[in-house]
Amino acid sequence: MAGGPVPVLLVTGFLGAGKTTVVNHILAEAGGRRIAAVVNDFGAINIDAELIAGASDGVVSLANGCICCTLEGDLLRTLATLLRRAPRPEAIVIETSGVADPADIVRNLMDPVIWREAPLETVLCVVDAAASPEAMEDPLLRAQLRMADVVALSKADLADEAGRQRIRAAVAAIRPAAVLVEAPQGRVPLPLVLPEDPARPPVPREPGRRRPHADRFEALNWTADALLSLPRLQAAIGRLAPRLARAKGVFETVEQPGRPFLFQLAGGRATLAPMGQGVGAPPAGLPRARIVFIAEIGRLSPAEMAAALDGCVVAS
Repeated sequence: MAGGPVPVLLVTGFLGAGKTTVVNHILAEAGGRRIAAVVNDFGAINIDAELIAGASDGVVSLANGCICCTLEGDLLRTLATLLRRAPRPEAIVIETSGVADPADIVRNLMDPVIWREAPLETVLCVVDAAASPEAMEDPLLRAQLRMADVVALSKADLADEAGRQRIRAAVAAIRPAAVLVEAPQGRVPLPLVLPEDPARPPVPREPGRRRPHADRFEALNWTADALLSLPRLQAAIGRLAPRLARAKGVFETVEQPGRPFLFQLAGGRATLAPMGQGVGAPPAGLPRARIVFIAEIGRLSPAEMAAALDGCVVAS
């Protein structure tokens, strides 16, 4: 492959931490650098790729799985394809799903062929500054933090000073070597995660021994090519929320037809906002309503989810 090595930035973090917001900021602040983005969503509907598509022409979607396990081969093939592009990207950002252990991904990126052409530069872990003490004890979040070179605290405006200090202390206890920065609206200094220093060679990593993989979460997808009743949807989400780890979706309402809304549920907090400028239009043929629910396996049945959401559809 022609050209010099292309550095890789791996963005990890728990479900709903704010990874996509950080990746969007990095792409928007690229300053003319060609940065390709690989987005791995957990579920067949890749909402994150839609949200990033408006920021870069180089977005590749790896949907319906976790790149640390079922999509391992797809990731390596995707990187090889990106490196053959003309012009070649100057950097590659990989956004993992919130259920991924980055140690497994780092191990894959240590493949000698990939390392020679696309060495791993930085592992960035995004942490919700308003996370509860219980959340910081989650073994998956702790595994994500243990691989981090840089930790970005998102959603700091949702936590008071005592809460932010508690999260800082927890991060320092788990990963004392990491650089800790606050990232309001996803603003992480680009030189911190993708420094422009061709003279500085990347350092190979030791991700540790391979651990047995056990499925913990499942994604339940719901679509409808119809308008939704916003009050009915809000009531349905309220009933389902206690059993959800994460939810996100795009839909149009009968109250405001033709105006797509972005819905997100993370850390027990739900938000609803019109799709903003800079967000790419969904590919042709997608249904009007697309929602992904992520829950621990067995906590929410597909039939219960479908019954709750089907009742929100407004017949045309």
